[in-house]
Amino acid sequence: MSDIGKSERATQNRVIALFRDELHYRYLGDWIDRDGNSNIEQEILTAHLTGSGYTSAQISAASYKLRTEADNHNRNLYGNNQAVYNLLRYGVPVKIEAGKVTETVHLINWQEPEENDFAIAEEVTLRGNHERRPDLVLYVNGIAIGILELKNSRISIGDGIRQCLSNQQPEFNQGFFSTVQFVFAGNDSEGLQYGTVGTPEKYFLRWKEDEQDDSRFKLDKYLLKMCAKDRVIELMHDFVLFDGGIKKLPRVHQYFGIKAAQEHVRHRKGGIIWHTQGSGKSIVMVLLAKWILENNANARVAIITDRDELDKQIEGVFTESGEPIRRTTSGRDLMKKLSEAKPRLLCSLVHKFGKKDVDDFDAFIKELEAQPSQTVGEVFVFVDECHRTQSGKLNRVMKAMMPNAVFIGFTGTPLLKKDRQTSQEVFGGYIHTYKFSEAVQDEVVLDLIYEARDIDQRLGSEDKIDAWFEAKTKGLNDWQRDELKNQWGTMQKVLSSKSRMERVVNDIVFDFSVKPRLSSERGNAILVASSIYEACKYFVLFQKTPFKSKCAVVTSYNPQAQDVTKEEVGANTETDKQFIYNTYNDLLKDIEPKPGMTKTESYEDWAKTLFIKEPANMKLLVVVDKLLTGFDAPPCTYLYIDKSMQDHGLFQAICRVNRLDSEDKDFGYIVDYKDLFKKVENAIAVYTSELDHSAGGVDPEVLLKDRLKKGKERLDDALEALPLLCEPVKPPKDELEHIHYFCGNTEIPDDLQEREPQRAALYKTTASLVRAYANIADELEQAGYSIAEVIRIKQQLNHYLNVREIIRKASGESLDLKPYEADMRHLIDTYIEADEPRKISPFDNMGLLELIVKTGIAEAISKQLGGLKGNKNAIAETIENNVRRKIIKEQLNDPAFYEKMSALLDEIIIARKTKAIAYEGYLKRIAELAKRVEAGQAEETPKALNTPAKRALYNNLNQNEELALSIDATIRKTRPDGWRGIQAREQVIKAALFDVLRDVGEVERIFPIIKAQSEY
Repeated sequence: MSDIGKSERATQNRVIALFRDELHYRYLGDWIDRDGNSNIEQEILTAHLTGSGYTSAQISAASYKLRTEADNHNRNLYGNNQAVYNLLRYGVPVKIEAGKVTETVHLINWQEPEENDFAIAEEVTLRGNHERRPDLVLYVNGIAIGILELKNSRISIGDGIRQCLSNQQPEFNQGFFSTVQFVFAGNDSEGLQYGTVGTPEKYFLRWKEDEQDDSRFKLDKYLLKMCAKDRVIELMHDFVLFDGGIKKLPRVHQYFGIKAAQEHVRHRKGGIIWHTQGSGKSIVMVLLAKWILENNANARVAIITDRDELDKQIEGVFTESGEPIRRTTSGRDLMKKLSEAKPRLLCSLVHKFGKKDVDDFDAFIKELEAQPSQTVGEVFVFVDECHRTQSGKLNRVMKAMMPNAVFIGFTGTPLLKKDRQTSQEVFGGYIHTYKFSEAVQDEVVLDLIYEARDIDQRLGSEDKIDAWFEAKTKGLNDWQRDELKNQWGTMQKVLSSKSRMERVVNDIVFDFSVKPRLSSERGNAILVASSIYEACKYFVLFQKTPFKSKCAVVTSYNPQAQDVTKEEVGANTETDKQFIYNTYNDLLKDIEPKPGMTKTESYEDWAKTLFIKEPANMKLLVVVDKLLTGFDAPPCTYLYIDKSMQDHGLFQAICRVNRLDSEDKDFGYIVDYKDLFKKVENAIAVYTSELDHSAGGVDPEVLLKDRLKKGKERLDDALEALPLLCEPVKPPKDELEHIHYFCGNTEIPDDLQEREPQRAALYKTTASLVRAYANIADELEQAGYSIAEVIRIKQQLNHYLNVREIIRKASGESLDLKPYEADMRHLIDTYIEADEPRKISPFDNMGLLELIVKTGIAEAISKQLGGLKGNKNAIAETIENNVRRKIIKEQLNDPAFYEKMSALLDEIIIARKTKAIAYEGYLKRIAELAKRVEAGQAEETPKALNTPAKRALYNNLNQNEELALSIDATIRKTRPDGWRGIQAREQVIKAALFDVLRDVGEVERIFPIIKAQSEY
């Protein structure tokens, strides 16, 4: 008999056997009725320490200290857990008698994992305010270091995670978790997820190793990987981090990145760690530095960054983790400290290595190499964002100053060809890579949706401009006229820019009204301006909107009186510099500078903090270059680009919006006002063609999702999820039946508690439906829904909103349904309409990346960047060849249609070659042709011809719809099973065709086309 739908008990028995028989843990038994269950099983701990040679007095003193730290009521769980971890990690200092030396009792043998006592107990009843019973508890030397909650394969892992989280609350069994390092939840269908104490549900992780091994349940596979004795000991010893109130375990790419780096360090070999933006490079730095310092007594580590924020962050993380670090004031200060024995761990900003006014850089490097600095110990230098062009030279300076140091570079972006030589000269090859697509797939960062918008610009009255010019230029010579034309051209740009900027401002304000993530005030945005002048202009324009006091400008500008001493023209007007200076003076007038900071720095610090912590009170930051690298703000959801960007700059900027946040942040959104399509080749090339693939693995292609297509998929998924969720509700599925299913008897508290997971799922899934609907509410028909489907969707939405409200009221709950939802209902009913900005690209129903790959643009770019720079003909020919290949491949299916497409392609090519159409127009027509080739039908094809076979018959029967449908019906009626290739059965079809066509020649002509149709 099948074991599908087996109980949780069956899974638990199998997992216990796995720990006992394969991992060789001792099975302690079923502790459901055992008294005195504790996170420190004293008997077991005493036996282990006795076996390790400690005296009873030492054991008693160490145990007392451990229990005291584990159960300190003056600290929170994080504080107690950190204190216990320090005792586990570094040992317990004990002094038995006055005058005797302090000795260390090591509770865990880190050097010899097998010498520890690994054990497992099930159904460990935890008595307290509310009794709870974790399925499995893992013990090392009697100390509870792991909790495992198991569910049957039909119940979500999320239920197990939420159970673990509620167990950690003060009203349940918080005290038990003071020793716990790992929190696991798993089932047979979804596998295993892991976190630690205090890890929120959305940050529970999945391990990934030996992916090709599919021989058993993923739950078993990854318990074997993570809970192997040596791996558990290693993870606890080298990979636990306490970071500013948050306890962290490594993601799998961080673990393997550090493991690979450890091998390089052992052989004193440098290299580059490429972990994509937002995947936690600073944690890798911290854990690797701690490992180096602990495992090499002569080691010194210098961490070089190019941003003050990261420099401060690294100092904070190390300090919090108990590792003292010294921030140096300059490159000279760093070298002075490295020439002394201490400190062992330092950090510095990279630009402090620079030397101004160096005319001959190569000669400067040779001079340094001739007189290298004297350093004490084995120096390991970590360089963050090691690919950057400006730090390429600085890397060489450091290398010349410290020729014996080992350099390890960190980058969040792929090395482009132009960077690769300098970077690899200094650092060597890749140590480990974790690319953008892998991070998206692992849900470490969010995917991106890219939308191109353009605001048309035009002159108000060309006649008046011409008349003015004529009047003003009478009596001027040609040279003077040219100068004036140049000035007027600039003025024209400024005038047209002002009206355009107002359109951009209105567009962004509109988005904040209608985009769910922005209107809910849980998300915010960054606007990238082309210059400091434009950034200030945008800031001033936003002060006249509801964004007043909720918008800030952050640039490299700091107002100084000398900036404007030569700007006054006496015409009661503002020059650009005066405008910038006056704008900054105005916004800084009420700012009190913080100690050691200028007014500008204090203002920026205030704006950034508010942007990260209170998105409702800081909706928008206007920037130019600052904050586009290394600025981590999870609420940031939209990036509006009004600046020409490319390569690393573009990639790093768009990664400002890919950080995980709350559930209502599904994607990072990029809105580009700078004519994306004309530059899309380079944008895509950064992620595909230009990569160094030497490390292998997945190509980090940014999947630029088609907005409506993706929106429809999300709405369809949400509409499917709710009926499935409500399927168990008993007929007739009225209000009472829904209340019974989601609440039970509302007068019995246990009923409500037992059904809490169902209600949480209902609220969460309904919220997802509201978000998915609101994102495309005014574009449902464009997204592909019929009018009838739109009506049905609205009815379903109302139905489930009503169900949710009834359940909330019946259960007496006021669950956090995210502040935006009430407004969202109103927004759905009264959706704001406004003129959409003009979309640049003509690919409304075709994903941008899909189009680029299918038409061969990506392949062409690879060649272009490889040496055909600017050769539009080379790109055009590649596109033509790709489209022609598709036509040839499909020719047999429908000769008439694809012959027509082939002729159309030839016509476009001839037009291109005679320069009758512009390049952009050519790309537009190619895109339209690619869509038609992909669809396999012309736009004017009758609706009744709703399958490829019917269309093929129609195209090859002189577009006779009636005859095509008649032959289709005849074939479907008469075709024998397995008719292809068997002459007698093929004759049956030919005979039936003859009855319709009455012409042997026509039968023979049409039969091969019929044979090519897979649906027959």
